[in-house]
Amino acid sequence: MKSFKIIFKNWFWGLFKPRWITRVYDLGFARNFLQIGLNDHSICLSGLLICTTLSCCTVNNAQNKEVVETFLFRVNSSWIFDSFKVSPDSKRVACGARAGNKYLIVIDGKEEKSYDGITKGFPIFSPDSKRVAYAAWVGNKYLIVIDGKEEKSYDRVGFPVFSPDSKRIAYVARVNNQWFVVVDGKEEKSYDDIGAGTLAFSPDSKRVAYAAQAGNKQFVVLDGEEERTYDGIGAGSLVFSSDSKRIAYVARVNNQWFVVVDGKEEKSYDRVGFPVFSPDSKQMAYTANRDNQWFVVANEKEGKPYDRVAEGTPVFSPDSKRVAYAAKVADKWFVVVDGKEEKSYDGITKGFPIFSPDSKRVAYAAKVADKWFVVVDGKEEKSYDGIGAGTLVFSPDSTRVVYGAYANNKWFIVVDGKEGKPYDKIRCLAISPNSKRVAYVAQVDNKQFVVLDGKEEKACDGIFTTGEGKLPFDSPDSFHYLAQKEMGIYLVEETLKQQ
Repeated sequence: MKSFKIIFKNWFWGLFKPRWITRVYDLGFARNFLQIGLNDHSICLSGLLICTTLSCCTVNNAQNKEVVETFLFRVNSSWIFDSFKVSPDSKRVACGARAGNKYLIVIDGKEEKSYDGITKGFPIFSPDSKRVAYAAWVGNKYLIVIDGKEEKSYDRVGFPVFSPDSKRIAYVARVNNQWFVVVDGKEEKSYDDIGAGTLAFSPDSKRVAYAAQAGNKQFVVLDGEEERTYDGIGAGSLVFSSDSKRIAYVARVNNQWFVVVDGKEEKSYDRVGFPVFSPDSKQMAYTANRDNQWFVVANEKEGKPYDRVAEGTPVFSPDSKRVAYAAKVADKWFVVVDGKEEKSYDGITKGFPIFSPDSKRVAYAAKVADKWFVVVDGKEEKSYDGIGAGTLVFSPDSTRVVYGAYANNKWFIVVDGKEGKPYDKIRCLAISPNSKRVAYVAQVDNKQFVVLDGKEEKACDGIFTTGEGKLPFDSPDSFHYLAQKEMGIYLVEETLKQQ
């Protein structure tokens, strides 16, 4: 029997305790417990539910642009802000809500059927933004709801996964002590356990893979077929190639770890990192450790050993011809590009280096003492108190470099070496498809607004974006976003007129 731990947390000024459940996995395979409650800082939106749509078009002649604000709905005090989700196209919103002693999902302002509880982390949108799924429970039974339609109920269900084309869905379920995967409504073979976070569709949406456990052995199930058994499968290591034809994962026999590629075991090591396929699917690389020394293995060839190799690396260039990663010797970090070590620093920001879209340029953020700066093609830019995590980007044409920086308790954007106006906060940095325009969200006090090419747009109470955190450009001269103004949610669409 698997043990379950119940945790209750008060929130929303102590008025009630919402019943949101999380299925939590440890490293490797599921040793599950349930957690009831949200964090102590949950916030509720306030207002009155209205499902009316109204558009208002304004033309700003000074900036030569057209702005269309479409009123979507007003929010309700029963809605749970911690569950607020924005669709990938940034045009739809969904969240959880309370109705008496029941809980339900609200999609685009419309309430769905109520249940005894909704699992924490839901709802989720499909990649094309057209579909919505969530997990709910009635009594002691759990079920997945997809586009308002209830699936079969089980003793437990895990998080559903949409295929990249949004047409398929899969999730993990349990009956008694047996776990199995449900793909497109069909139950697959049951096992003692299903690997945490291993359920995945291939990029072409045609293949399904996950790790399973029977007895004390673990193995990958690919398209319904069981692969070779091992003592362990690396949690989260399973990955398909971009062309969907290849698959790789990390496996263990005794105390030795190795990568399995297309069913073939590579050399074993003391430890190995997650495998990474090149964009053209022809190459693969990963980090490995032997005798406390780390190195990169690319196409089965071991690179130079170091004291450490940074997580999230190695990284292939878009054309698949180059490889870069960050490494450490003693107390110094440096970037290695195509086998050549660059200048050493006190630190390299996690998630770097990055390649430009044309694969010719490399950039990363580095640290010396207590100052951070960006390094582009080996050249150090101005130093600051901090560089915004995940903000460093190349423009689509690879000619421009943009990032967020922090100095004197303020954040600002640096575009091609030029600093923008400082704000309390900045986020959602994006560059237009033609590489000519830069947009981001800024905040001053409690107001947020878009800054486009250095010019501030109309302020609102909040701006919502997807998990990627970028303002979505629809064309080189148009973009949109969701905004909160008092108790209303609006779709704001801006089009810049040609001179």
